[in-house]
Amino acid sequence: QAYLSYSNIAALAHLAGKPGWDITKTLDNVKIWTHEEGAVLSFKVEMQVKVPSHVAFSLLSDFSLRQRWDRHFLTCELLQAVSEEEKIYHITSAPTAGHQPRDFVILVSQRQPCQPQEPYTVAVRSVTLGAMPPRPEFCRSEILCAGFQIHSNSSSSCTVCYFNQVTSGVMPYLAANLTGSSKSIEDTALECIKFLE
Repeated sequence: QAYLSYSNIAALAHLAGKPGWDITKTLDNVKIWTHEEGAVLSFKVEMQVKVPSHVAFSLLSDFSLRQRWDRHFLTCELLQAVSEEEKIYHITSAPTAGHQPRDFVILVSQRQPCQPQEPYTVAVRSVTLGAMPPRPEFCRSEILCAGFQIHSNSSSSCTVCYFNQVTSGVMPYLAANLTGSSKSIEDTALECIKFLE
């Protein structure tokens, strides 16, 4: 478990630090970036939020609140609180056209910064859990690497960066958005800002 949680945090830091991100969209408080490497597409959504970084961290690290702003989440059930900083959730998401509903078993690892210039981190990856085998009514999908980095700008504002390394499991939700106007990503980001503020 210690290794899984360390690699979860490390994978997100590695993804965030990669060179070669291309900006695809800029709005007032939201920027959307993409990064392509072979068959793997990653995206980053950068949001300017008028709340202190520790407040954004406490709201974003609690996945039971996620349905309030992310309409892709149908249900979110806490399966296991491994520790204060590590929790395992079961998530179901709405079916997209022509696909059955998907579900995910994810490990959410949260870390506070050790140094003032470091971000708060909420890292997400899929795990397997014997107590939650795949079910026939859902298509079990995998999250390779996703999560949030929250950088403090001032005592009352922060930059929230959401990252997702996209696999074919998440692709149906994003394909239309990234090739078109990235509207769903945008809308979700604006909902997230509204929720945090």
